[in-house]
Amino acid sequence: MSIKVPFNALAPGDDAAAVREAIDRVIASGWFVLGPEVEAFEREFADASRVAHAVGVGTGTDAITLILRALDIGPGDEVITPPLSAAYSALAVMMAGARPVFADIDPERLTIDPRAVEAAITPRTRALLPVHLYGQAADMRPLEAIASRHGLALVEDAAQAQLATEGGRPIGSIGIAAATSFYPTKNLGALGDGGAVLTRDAALAARVKRLRNGGQTSRYHHEEPGANSRLDEMQAAILRARLAFLPRWTARRRAIGASYRDALAGRALHVPREFDAGHVYHLFPVLTPHRDRFQAHMREQGVETLIHYPVPIPRQPALASANPAMCPVADRVCAEVVSLPMYPALTDEAVTAVGRAAAAFRP
Repeated sequence: MSIKVPFNALAPGDDAAAVREAIDRVIASGWFVLGPEVEAFEREFADASRVAHAVGVGTGTDAITLILRALDIGPGDEVITPPLSAAYSALAVMMAGARPVFADIDPERLTIDPRAVEAAITPRTRALLPVHLYGQAADMRPLEAIASRHGLALVEDAAQAQLATEGGRPIGSIGIAAATSFYPTKNLGALGDGGAVLTRDAALAARVKRLRNGGQTSRYHHEEPGANSRLDEMQAAILRARLAFLPRWTARRRAIGASYRDALAGRALHVPREFDAGHVYHLFPVLTPHRDRFQAHMREQGVETLIHYPVPIPRQPALASANPAMCPVADRVCAEVVSLPMYPALTDEAVTAVGRAAAAFRP
């Protein structure tokens, strides 16, 4: 193989001029926290996500915590969430004072299994927190039915699914609220940390806005204990610039995903199904019980791979106090999953090379 393919490329590329203009605009303005750039981005991101309200916050983790707090979910309450995700989804539940309860994943979709959710409900359950993983939506319709039947809040973790849809419905518009992240690796990434809450509920949006800013109703007047979690003007301006590129980048991710699927059809690797055309391919995972050998093979071919995620959240020491139940499907997936390079700047030559290298693997 004649080219090297890194796992990701985070420096501005086709958006470089727009990002530079946004940075210069903020520097010239002299306004750096909760100003016109944040307000404009909130409007534009809400429109792009097809919801009524977006509230910029410091991180995606904070977005989950602030949603739960705005719903008065806290100590003594339980929130059901999947074991396969970045651990921050469950840690955010703990930050709100509630207990994360883990329901195992569907072995094909790799998102939370509604049947396991039903079995995990107790009198303390207050909310469901499905994660739209790797760019693919969770199985939302049965989750909606479960939430309705038991009177539970349905909160979406959409950090890996910006502009994704499920059955034609925009991710982030299905539950009472959704949290997303603008960590640099995300489909819409900042040049630093950032996050947002999406909701159609005006009262919930207003409370999140208050909670993100110390619980203030006006300057120096704190109505309730809040957090200091504000999307800054610089990141908001950068995100505004990049938002215009996101539909094009999403189309490119889908094209790369289709190319990988074609290359790997009938090969030794297991490729999780695409359940919905609204998949936005934040990552491209494959599964093999011979993961170490596969990664070594790909390194020899010049392709960098990563693992998302090697340790199920319930097995993390940080979650021990939650007394988590084990999830055997997630255990198996975490032992086998590995991600191929997936980002819009990949050239056709690189995509072909990755697909060819992966297809050539022999256990």
